[in-house]
Amino acid sequence: MKTLVIAEKPDMGRTIAAVIEPKAKNNRTYLEGEQYIITWAIGHLLGLAEPDAYDSKYKRWNIADLPIIPDQFKIVPNPRTKDQLKIIGELAKRASAIVNACDAGREGQYIFALIQQQLKLRQPVKRLWISDLTAESIRRGFDGLKDAAEFENLTYAARARSEADWLIGMNASRAFTTRHNALLSVGRVQTPVLALIYDREMEIEAFQSQTFYEVVAWFRQEGVEYRGVRQGDKLTDAETAEAIATSVKGKTGQIIKYEAKQTKEYPYRLYDLTLLQREANAKYGYGAKKTLDIAQALYEKHKVISYPRTNSNYVTEQNIEGMHKTLNLLKNGTYSELALGAKPELVHKNNKGVCNPSRVEDHHAILPTLKRPGTLSKDEQNIYDLIVRRFLSHFYPAAEYKQHTVLTEVEKHQFKTSVKELLSIGWKVVLGSGDQEQGASGKKKAKKNSNEEEEAEEWTDKAFAVQPDLPVQCTKSEFKEKATQPPKSYTEGTLLKAMESAGKQIENEELRDAMKDSGLGTPATRAATIERLKNVGYITMQGKKMQLTLKGRTAIELIRRAGVDLLTSPEMTGQWERRLHQISKGEAEQDKFMENVKKFTLSIIEKVRVQAPAAADAFGEDARGKGKGKGRGTGNKAGNKAMSVGKTTKTSTAHSVSSKGATAQSGTASSGAREVLASCPSPGCTGHIIEGKKGYGCSRFKEGCTFVVWKEYAGKKITSTMLKSLIEKGSTQVLSFKRKDGSTVKARIILKDVVTGQLSGEKQEA
Repeated sequence: MKTLVIAEKPDMGRTIAAVIEPKAKNNRTYLEGEQYIITWAIGHLLGLAEPDAYDSKYKRWNIADLPIIPDQFKIVPNPRTKDQLKIIGELAKRASAIVNACDAGREGQYIFALIQQQLKLRQPVKRLWISDLTAESIRRGFDGLKDAAEFENLTYAARARSEADWLIGMNASRAFTTRHNALLSVGRVQTPVLALIYDREMEIEAFQSQTFYEVVAWFRQEGVEYRGVRQGDKLTDAETAEAIATSVKGKTGQIIKYEAKQTKEYPYRLYDLTLLQREANAKYGYGAKKTLDIAQALYEKHKVISYPRTNSNYVTEQNIEGMHKTLNLLKNGTYSELALGAKPELVHKNNKGVCNPSRVEDHHAILPTLKRPGTLSKDEQNIYDLIVRRFLSHFYPAAEYKQHTVLTEVEKHQFKTSVKELLSIGWKVVLGSGDQEQGASGKKKAKKNSNEEEEAEEWTDKAFAVQPDLPVQCTKSEFKEKATQPPKSYTEGTLLKAMESAGKQIENEELRDAMKDSGLGTPATRAATIERLKNVGYITMQGKKMQLTLKGRTAIELIRRAGVDLLTSPEMTGQWERRLHQISKGEAEQDKFMENVKKFTLSIIEKVRVQAPAAADAFGEDARGKGKGKGRGTGNKAGNKAMSVGKTTKTSTAHSVSSKGATAQSGTASSGAREVLASCPSPGCTGHIIEGKKGYGCSRFKEGCTFVVWKEYAGKKITSTMLKSLIEKGSTQVLSFKRKDGSTVKARIILKDVVTGQLSGEKQEA
């Protein structure tokens, strides 16, 4: 009998098959060779059942029926991918052994574990655990397949995460929704993240700006010119500031202190996913989800980077040789000049800025692979460029500076000057021109000091020196009116940073690293949490800035007023995440963690039950009444599928509270009562597919669903019949396509991505 290999997605399965069974026969839903049968999941084929699977009374949302705490959690197939699950079951009957080739991480482990549980697979299982999808890594991975038992603790952690999210999401969302007669989504991770945004907005609103005055003077000493900012008590009076500026202008002063010390700046850390998302947001304005999607495509489709869903910024000794090979690869092509100028000897096992095995757990930092990129989109090229330049930077020496600090006294007033003189650009040569220090051109870079006074720090690549024993002349002076500034609204980048450290303002990188296991969510799930907050109407984006909606504000205030502050506590939720991490390492027990979650769930219900209902206008116009029955708190029909945990996607950490009833009404209203063609296949979405002018889209597009199938693909018109086939079967029937040379080719159109509606072609053998 053969060995069945189960990958997480079709592309991954085909990539693996090309290496281990290059002559395998393609059967559309699997490939079969002499030794291996390779098939795949399509993300989560199974999920936790809805409450009504335990008791039909839960179809109707009623606070009196809470809490819902199953003795044993049931799992159910995703109806849109049940055919693929059936195929895996049939193939397993012909296999004597199985290889779990799902993503090498917690959720990939969970996807396989649910398939194994549902299909009652009894064959011995090996685990493929690799960090990139190059042919070399796949071969090496199959040569060293691991025993599945090594990953049992990771499975326990994955189950605990999923079941904890279900318990809190289902119970807390139903409790708050029925008590306050508005669809309120509450989750183990999303709610404390929302609380971070709420608290920042409250700080901004409460902030009272103060006006102050700054005096700046320019000095000259034997051809050297420099600028200084007055030190001392804060000036709150314009006349006093003007008098000081006038009194020093044209006067002679002296240098009372001068220090010059050499400093080195080493390359920034290699990327983990969160750091990559933060920098892509700052540089390109990409949202966290967009960066994750691009990185996943670079890994899965193009195979030019290693596994992106990592939380490590370091590599192990085993990666050093591969990094050197990749450097040699880069010596030809776009990065040839930088790669040729690199110093391979700088990357070695004793370089702790790169190689730190104690900080590598499941996966090492994101690295370029030994595969040359083909045609990348502009967005893909941007992310690839960030990763390659960060990689190359570690093959260059430190940037060297001389830091000059000057204290000049004129008319008993002291002025401070900081000048950073560039001695050697070092690794910063690899940065894009817009990212290199502005100092090379002599421009100033201001440092904010306690949100008030500005410390003038100048960057220069020209030699700078002053002579303390000689006098200086004040050639110019001025005073400026300034105001203290409020904290800044979160961007996706700065929110990711806060999530990584559970909201604690930690600038020290070593301490931030230590906090990673206690962050909110994981690198793989943080983007989905942010998207969730947008989709349920808690936040909106104004450019890069996040803005809290009235609904989001009220949700946090109601939760806190109910006395369940822990539900909004980033630190507490961060500790839960740490406990899940400990479970995955065998350092904590799943049962004890779940017992605590159940106790917390009970306390939420008890406190919400006695809370005063919210005012009728507390949430704004759109938050109430859609798809729900009358009667507050006792019989709201908020929808049978109001919490679609049965369709949790890989990156989901919080569950939907939108209802089927709400979807049908809003879809009809927005579409002019158009015909419903099918249910939306996007995991977790409860919308319906309706026909538009140029495509077939989801009725819940306003709530954030991105599914759309355009009416033309590769010259073929997509009819409503073809659309239904794509959604129900995953493909059309075999069609004839014309090539540019006039010949024809037989192919099916495949629904490649059930989230976006992206299509692809699959050639059929003659």
